[in-house]
Amino acid sequence: MRIRNRKVNVRLVINYSILTILFIYIFIHSILAIVDQLTRATTHLEVQAQIGCNGRQEFCTRKYSNITHIATHDAPFIGVLPMENQNVDITTQLDAGIRFLQAQTHRNAFGKLSLCHTSCLMKDAGLVKDYFKIIKYWLDRHPQEVITILLTNGDHLNITEFEKPFQQSGIVPYAYVPHADANQWTLDSWPTLGQLIANNTRLVAFVDYNANQSKIPYLLNEFSYFWETPYNTLDPAFAQCTLDRPASLKAKPASDPAVRHRMYIMNHFLDTKVLGMVVPNRRDAKQTNAWRGKGSIGEQAERCGGMYGKAPAAVLVDYFDRGQVFKAQNGLNGFAV
Repeated sequence: MRIRNRKVNVRLVINYSILTILFIYIFIHSILAIVDQLTRATTHLEVQAQIGCNGRQEFCTRKYSNITHIATHDAPFIGVLPMENQNVDITTQLDAGIRFLQAQTHRNAFGKLSLCHTSCLMKDAGLVKDYFKIIKYWLDRHPQEVITILLTNGDHLNITEFEKPFQQSGIVPYAYVPHADANQWTLDSWPTLGQLIANNTRLVAFVDYNANQSKIPYLLNEFSYFWETPYNTLDPAFAQCTLDRPASLKAKPASDPAVRHRMYIMNHFLDTKVLGMVVPNRRDAKQTNAWRGKGSIGEQAERCGGMYGKAPAAVLVDYFDRGQVFKAQNGLNGFAV
């Protein structure tokens, strides 16, 4: 009995020690993040000028498929905790110039579709319909802007569960629906930003899994139009540009038409490991989001561009307000930086 009790006590000590270390890490991480936030509070994010199309006159005549957007990874997860990927809210992201938002979705404990980070127990940023309402409100007031949203269907739900939040938010009239005869693999089949704006179809919406455009024609299948580079990288050099998703394309060469005629998303958010857990690397965000230098957006984009003959259509980043993401966006679109 004493031996068994000792074993139990040892386990308890180990478990409490792990929890204590984890708590200390989260506490220190949060304090450093708060200090970082206070330091940055003196630097106000500029509001992008409303000129041309998405802030550039040149974009009005460019096809949607021929523009590189900086995209906020896990855009709704805002704060200073380890599971939070952005520092400012959705409206501030859009005001600053972000035009591509990515978000995870899961069904919450009440059966509602919610914005949850991996699990709704870990982080629940609110209902998907309210997220759409924020975006619609912004679109209402910015008639020259086109926004892209990418949703992850984390629970692989039937796609019809997404229809209600779209309808309830009132955002559906803004949603772009490809023509029935459009070839989804042909980059040239996309309209220009000017055409999207003229038709007031200024929301382009994608979902990663279980899309069915015969049921929800405005919620497009991500992997019919894009492929992605690897994500959750721990390598600060971002040395990889391999095709990671969808699995059906992984074995195909860069010259294959199925690869060549899709846009691609370059995942450029750096993670780090803490007690075996993978969390966003806030500390090195400034260098990760730099335009030039080791592990920068520009360096990875040059590597990927050399392999595939084109720039990425989207560059997914954490903490977009750290670094030089808009300088990188200008450079990748061929503008002066």
